Amino acid sequence: MQNIICGGAALSIFMTCVSVFLAVRLGRYRRQTRHMIEELSMLRQEDTNYRLSSCCRAGRTQEVIALFNEVAEKYRSEMAVLRRENQAYRESITSISHDIRTPLTSAKGYLQILSKDTLSGAAATEKHREYIAIVGQRVDDVADLLNQLFEYARVEAGEMEFTMERLNIASLLLDTLSLFYDDFVAKDCEPKVDVSQIPCYVLADRHAIVRMIENLVKNALVHGTGEYEFCLKNQEGHVYLRVSNRTESIEQKDLDRIFERFYTTDTSRTHKATGLGLAIVKQFAEHMNGEVAASLEEGIFSIEIVFEVL
Repeated sequence: MQNIICGGAALSIFMTCVSVFLAVRLGRYRRQTRHMIEELSMLRQEDTNYRLSSCCRAGRTQEVIALFNEVAEKYRSEMAVLRRENQAYRESITSISHDIRTPLTSAKGYLQILSKDTLSGAAATEKHREYIAIVGQRVDDVADLLNQLFEYARVEAGEMEFTMERLNIASLLLDTLSLFYDDFVAKDCEPKVDVSQIPCYVLADRHAIVRMIENLVKNALVHGTGEYEFCLKNQEGHVYLRVSNRTESIEQKDLDRIFERFYTTDTSRTHKATGLGLAIVKQFAEHMNGEVAASLEEGIFSIEIVFEVL
């Protein structure tokens, strides 16, 4: 009987201890749960980087808190990227609107002058020709912008097909440069052209290479002030195309963003710069397994494109 009584007392003590342990544990869970609910309510009401914390140890709640903070941090990072992209998108729309509206407004103004012009004879004919040429140039500017937008959108979406073939970049470079002869004459500057005597054959798309060269030349003409140099070398199994010019509008801080779409160092946008030319160069180069880089040394801005020799 005494053994039974002792056994019952021991069981009672054991059950009491278990009950106390469970009560304490349950109390911790409740305390931790209330703490988490309060913090989650605060996070729901405020845009903050606050992280969930623990007020006491309760089972695996530490793992839950750590997992939640990890998910929340990922969400915040994604939201930050989304906000930056939305801001860039809004800035892009503003830039495009400005770049389209400016030449169209100018063309409209000259057309209005033509419609109201009361001059007659040879003077009127000459003036009309001048105005019509200006209107034509403004329309060409808009068409060029729309073409660049279309090209960039297609290549970025992976919709542009590249017909790869064996090309001699030297001939494409010289042929394209010849088209800009009048532009260099207008700037009273003759470019230095240094083309390797060794054939520079690469595997690339003809249209893309020509477009890249055109964009590089146009960029140099817009932002350059002289010392234009076009260098093409075949060295150590690679073809190097380097375009250089002196500039007063490009700084070291611009180099990290120089290939971004719609980025232009001309904040007033008084020049014919859409910020798409170099972005297209980079996209085209990468799609044809090439590399592109920009540098600025002592006022000389350079862009270099590298392809493997075929």
